[in-house]
Amino acid sequence: MFELEIEPRFSDTDALGHISNTALPVWFEQARTPVFKIFHPSLDVKAWPLIIARLEIDLLAQSYWHMPVKIRTGIGKIGNSSFHVVQEAWQNDKKIARGVAVLIHFDYDTEKALPIPDEIRATLSEHLID
Repeated sequence: MFELEIEPRFSDTDALGHISNTALPVWFEQARTPVFKIFHPSLDVKAWPLIIARLEIDLLAQSYWHMPVKIRTGIGKIGNSSFHVVQEAWQNDKKIARGVAVLIHFDYDTEKALPIPDEIRATLSEHLID
């Protein structure tokens, strides 16, 4: 799995002092960068090849701003033109959230899904998780 350590900002907290549920989707997106690079190493947004179709996040435990959070990212199911990015957030050795994002290999000019090329599919497969 890919890993990214986040140092929560004070502004990531809610009135109860917990990490806000709005911070996790942003952190998960940031942690998907290595996956984005598999498709598009330059990350040039003028030729972006992916679109997000679905995002789900399960909040599993309370989390707090004064401790780092590790985001672990792997690949779930790989379809013809779409794939699942499975992510976990861990704080103090406790899983605090789990998420799945469904991304589609996409052509913005035609507004249509494209098959995932074989070489990209092979690289994604190297990061498959249960």
